Amino acid sequence: MRPTTAYRTPGGARIERFGLRNVNGARTVFSVLGERVDSGCRATWLHVELPIRPNGATGWVRAGDVRTWRVHTKIFVDLAQHRVRFYRDGRLVLSSPAAIGSPATPTPLGRYYVNQRLIPADPNGPFGPGAVGISAFSPVLTGWAQGGPVAIHGTNQPWSIGHSVSNGCIRIPNPAARRLFEAAVEGTPVIIRV
Repeated sequence: MRPTTAYRTPGGARIERFGLRNVNGARTVFSVLGERVDSGCRATWLHVELPIRPNGATGWVRAGDVRTWRVHTKIFVDLAQHRVRFYRDGRLVLSSPAAIGSPATPTPLGRYYVNQRLIPADPNGPFGPGAVGISAFSPVLTGWAQGGPVAIHGTNQPWSIGHSVSNGCIRIPNPAARRLFEAAVEGTPVIIRV
């Protein structure tokens, strides 16, 4: 609802200031892990996952600075199986083969969330018709633009699906990318595991 600052503890040391929109023009999104409430059980502070390095960074933001909503979706990325699974209300809605990071530029393991959805200028380009940005960053490509963010996106290299060849992003076939882009709302948890 307004720019906010993330703190290490409620009112403690400052971590970072966040505007209403990120560098791509998408609204700033956090994933809520917990809350601190007052004597009337109203949230005063929210413990949130942050879309910054290092992966897994968390902080506290003032509850009055943000609007919250529930999500009923979840994405699982199984690196061993080269597969993305999308669930809504606990039911499998989409299962797709995927290309993942190469051994030199691995896809990071962990718990993340969808923090933006981007439509590329060229739907026939390397990101296909859409990219679902997640709060993860490449563990090795720190010099890349925006610090090496990771996304789930389509591709103009369909031969790559099922292989470990990307720079850390997760590529899925363009038809699946379109479906995921439309269904995976901001805040959707993303679990990347082996």
